[in-house]
Amino acid sequence: MSLTVKPILPRFGAEVSGVDLTKPLDAAQRREIVDTMDKWGVNVYRNTGLNDEGHIAFSQIFGYLERAPAATGRKTRHKYREIFDASNLDADGNIIQDEMLMLHKKGDQLWHTDSSFMEMRTSYSLLLCYEAPPEGGHTWFADTRSAYDDLPQAMKDRIEHLEVEHSLWESRKKAGFPLTDEDVDSRPKARQPLVMPQASTGRKSLYVAAHARDIVGMPSDEGRALLKELIDWATQPQYVFSVKYEPGDMVIWDNLASMHRGGEYDSKKYRRDMRRTTVREGTPPEIADDPFAEYFKASLGNGVIGSKPQPAPAA
Repeated sequence: MSLTVKPILPRFGAEVSGVDLTKPLDAAQRREIVDTMDKWGVNVYRNTGLNDEGHIAFSQIFGYLERAPAATGRKTRHKYREIFDASNLDADGNIIQDEMLMLHKKGDQLWHTDSSFMEMRTSYSLLLCYEAPPEGGHTWFADTRSAYDDLPQAMKDRIEHLEVEHSLWESRKKAGFPLTDEDVDSRPKARQPLVMPQASTGRKSLYVAAHARDIVGMPSDEGRALLKELIDWATQPQYVFSVKYEPGDMVIWDNLASMHRGGEYDSKKYRRDMRRTTVREGTPPEIADDPFAEYFKASLGNGVIGSKPQPAPAA
């Protein structure tokens, strides 16, 4: 097999074809697919023909799949916990009308890296489209490796060994969800390197975005100003492109080499059924674990933030 690869930007993103993802892949095919991801950071496959089972099976060539938190006493749309629901639909398949939940989901329209708020980082995300709105609803991607490469050396030296605290609730607060600084600080955070090395390529990237709250050892105002400066740098036009979806399209991105955000659309009018698998960085656990369930349990406590009911969060 030899994949057909059409670059989107000179150093970032590619449309990939020449393989049937619904069929079992041999070792050489799997290696070529992973190598293509390493090189381009984001790969777009059109009209894949995948269903939930095929989506999960294909995703496993990249590593161990996280599971969405188990639903206790509530209905879910999906049979498999390996499928994270990235749609605007409720458990019955209807467009969400809950204003608080819709506000919570607005955080996905900020530049972010999936699950950077978790100690066990996400490497790849694989998003499969089942239904797309007729207008809007794109996903935007930013090249944090090339953005790092192009930084002035003085800035590289300044940030090389910095660490950042990340929180899901920081991005939700930025998007307008009713949270205070105290709410965010009382919930779990993950400490991550600001400069992320990529073992497979030897390249480095900026590991920032909306979950990033504070730089360790730096005053909050100074650290947050630096984070904003780096996000603004990495989202300049030369580093950014968007993907428009048709049913069956799948996008794979490396969260350690990119940022992404959801594009706006009329989410009260149009259905957008997107389903994501999430690959954990590193080796699989020896004993089955459930880190997302543990994180949200520790975050939500009695299920209330202030006096507001807490919607089930998306990863």
